[in-house]
Amino acid sequence: MNIRILNEMDAQLYQELRLKALLINPEEFGSTYEREKEFKIELIEKRLKPTEDKFVLGAFDKNLLVSIVSFVRESNFKTVHKGNVFGMFVLPEKRGQGIGKAILLELIKVAKNVTGLEQINLTVVSENRAAKSLYKTIGFEVYGVERNALKFKEQYFDEELMVLYI
Repeated sequence: MNIRILNEMDAQLYQELRLKALLINPEEFGSTYEREKEFKIELIEKRLKPTEDKFVLGAFDKNLLVSIVSFVRESNFKTVHKGNVFGMFVLPEKRGQGIGKAILLELIKVAKNVTGLEQINLTVVSENRAAKSLYKTIGFEVYGVERNALKFKEQYFDEELMVLYI
């Protein structure tokens, strides 16, 4: 398995996996398949252009992209010490093989090089026991719960707010 920062050249692979994620686990994401299937490849390329303050990691099994996760640092003067994890996904047939843990550990390793970064935040749907367990084993701690954080097909989902101090 190879984990690396994705770039503009990976836009098609990334978009295919992102759309799969939105179809397979629609309740886990703030966006929707219907919204993102309309995104032009140029927008995806722009999103994938890495900087010190934002990047997307991909895990590859041979040439197959099997996992993605995004990091974005806060830009406000008073919150620039924080970064956020978004869009974590592992293909269902690849889950339970340590890929999620490996890609998150790589994200933390890369994020530790971000000047002035002190903490990494994420949110996870409260019912997603596997993801919460993974985040806790890496060192993330729950610091709050947002009730009805997401609404999908008339069903509400709570999200747990988690933090890792680095």
